[in-house]
Amino acid sequence: MTDAPGTSTLTTPKPTQAVERAPEGALSPAVVWQMVRKYWSTALGAALVVSLAATFNTLGQVKIYQAQSTILFDPNPPRPLGQKVENIVDLGSGSFWDNREYYETQYKIIQSMKVTTAVVSELGLQHDGGFLGNLPPGTPSPDTSVPEEIAAEVLRSRIKVDPVKESRLAVIKLEDADPQRAQRILNVLVDTYVQQNLDDAVTSTATAADWLRSQLDKLKVDLESSEMALHEYKETKNILSVAIDDQSNMLREEMKQLNDTLTTVRTRKEEFQARRDELAKVKGENPTDLPASELLESHVLMGLRTSYEEAIRTRDGLLGEGKGRNYPDVKEADARAEAAKKALLAEVKNIQRALDKDLAVLKRQEAGLSGLFERSKKQALDLNLLEIEYNRLRRSKENNEKLYSLVLERTKESDLARVLRVNNIRVLDRPLVPRAPVRPQVTRSIAIGVFLGVLLGIATALARGLLDRSLKTPDEVEKDLGLPFLGLLPEIDDGAKPGAHSPRRQRGKPVRVMNSELIVHEQPTSGIAEAARTIRTNLLFMAPDKPYRTLLITSAGPSEGKTTVATCIAIVMAQAGQKVALIDCDLRRPRVHRVFRKTSEVGVTTAMLEDSLDEAVLETDVPNLSVIPAGPIPPNPAELLHSEKFKKFLDDVKKRFDRVIIDSPPIVPVTDAAVLSTLVDGTVLVVRAFKTTKDLARHAVRALQDISATKAGAVLNAVNFNRDEYKYRYYYYRREGYYEGEDAAAARPARKAARAKAAAEDEHGAGSAPPA
Repeated sequence: MTDAPGTSTLTTPKPTQAVERAPEGALSPAVVWQMVRKYWSTALGAALVVSLAATFNTLGQVKIYQAQSTILFDPNPPRPLGQKVENIVDLGSGSFWDNREYYETQYKIIQSMKVTTAVVSELGLQHDGGFLGNLPPGTPSPDTSVPEEIAAEVLRSRIKVDPVKESRLAVIKLEDADPQRAQRILNVLVDTYVQQNLDDAVTSTATAADWLRSQLDKLKVDLESSEMALHEYKETKNILSVAIDDQSNMLREEMKQLNDTLTTVRTRKEEFQARRDELAKVKGENPTDLPASELLESHVLMGLRTSYEEAIRTRDGLLGEGKGRNYPDVKEADARAEAAKKALLAEVKNIQRALDKDLAVLKRQEAGLSGLFERSKKQALDLNLLEIEYNRLRRSKENNEKLYSLVLERTKESDLARVLRVNNIRVLDRPLVPRAPVRPQVTRSIAIGVFLGVLLGIATALARGLLDRSLKTPDEVEKDLGLPFLGLLPEIDDGAKPGAHSPRRQRGKPVRVMNSELIVHEQPTSGIAEAARTIRTNLLFMAPDKPYRTLLITSAGPSEGKTTVATCIAIVMAQAGQKVALIDCDLRRPRVHRVFRKTSEVGVTTAMLEDSLDEAVLETDVPNLSVIPAGPIPPNPAELLHSEKFKKFLDDVKKRFDRVIIDSPPIVPVTDAAVLSTLVDGTVLVVRAFKTTKDLARHAVRALQDISATKAGAVLNAVNFNRDEYKYRYYYYRREGYYEGEDAAAARPARKAARAKAAAEDEHGAGSAPPA
């Protein structure tokens, strides 16, 4: 079907294309720029406030000067007495990282209470009001006096120590409002620190020397005592150091030989025992079953076994020739076999007795060797005890000797080092009077304030934009709801009285008409009419093979303009030459009868109960458009819409009309729309710009998904193009008389007369209010 002339073209959503929902809270540069542009006044105000605050705060600050002094930590100070005599203070020969703890400790000492208290006491800073108040030069100093500890804390707060990278230097900085005072205090501070470092080192060295000297006499006595104890032990046990080692080696060799011999005897014993056990298995019934080792070692046993086997073979041969047991040759063969058997068994017994004797000898040898091994082991253990005690006494003597020698050497070195006063810390650069202040940095502080103000302004604008949870643009409708976008309707101002001013819409301003729902009919060439025809076009292209004959118009919540959208869609469908029926199924707050100024005494409820559709269908001033009001309001709208009578009523309406548009209650508060969505070909969700929240609209979409309703798409209603969301993106406007032809111009007086008649009817109360 072709649209009427003048229809604006929008992108038509494809039926098979799924609209992806954007992740919640996703921000793109375009969205950020849009929010900042929309709330530019808020962003600008926040930026100005922060920038001005930073500027005034910077200009009002007291100028602070910083004096600096550089000190050197020397790990190898001069050694007048040579390398063997240590200095008072020495960092050692390690690398910088090995001595990192030493440097960090020195940095803390510079800022310690001990050093700062000495500086305060020397300069009398506890009575200096200018120092305590950090007053600039020329400012009268108040008469103030505080304890030294408080003044020292004030001084500590102004001291900073910065190590110089990849060096053994450190820069001591002191900040003050008076540059002369800063230079004077820092000069005394570095001198005090260097002197205290030297004094502490001298004191610690003297203390160490005194302690070493007190320990030297005690160590001498311990050394002499350990030497005498070792001598007395050797004399008592009659042992020498070398003799203990030799005896230990002899016992070790003897134990090894005894262990080897004992192992050999035990091996032979097990061998003889195994032979005897095998011979014990020989039975009288089969004396030929002898161990192979015994047969190989005993020729007698082998001969007797051979004789026995020959006698048996001879007997078996005679029996095989058919001779009986009593045959003389058979008896002779039995006698020989019996004699060989007895001799064989007797020889086995003899071998067993010989093995028993050998086993007894081996057992006696094993017992004797075990006794010798145990005695050797006991001797070795006793010798170990002697050696342990001897080594303990010897180690004690050696340790005392080494310790005595070390303490004696250290004592002499400490006496020599104490007379030296070599410091490993030197002042490299003396502090000078600072010329320029370090704070405040006016340009930098103001620049930072402006930058932070801009960031805060952008953040404030983003916060305002993110806190607004309403749907505003077609992109948000598609991304947040996942529904195809069918089109939008501009905002209509229906508060104007008849004859107030022209109903034509000025660019960027809401259109003011007498009846907002009929603007498509009254002003067919207006921008709102073009937007309604765009929605019609998109609905037709949503399902070209199976067009939507019945459409349900609903919304998530009340007062979102679903009746207006339903009326506009029904009018543009009728203007396309189709027979359209607009059914008011909002059985709770019906409005269709008011829009078309019809009575509400007949309608959906009366047609269902009385089965009289002809009386319920009312013609309108719009060609091809009929309306069916709601009728009297029932007490149970949801059950009525879910009944079989309503289904039959809807089928009858579809037989009469090409298109059926149904206006319904909102889907979230009540279930009427959910019931109706299962009876129609498609459902259109109306979203009111800047009012319908995303959460409420999603709830409505989920409600439709839960019942598997066909979702035709969404319509964005009451769009105000003056808002920043639509600038430079959507262009809906109409040029004066651009779409009007001769027929339209001729019909203009008739439309004016119709509007005047409608206004007169409104003044006389045309139409009746719906029953309560």
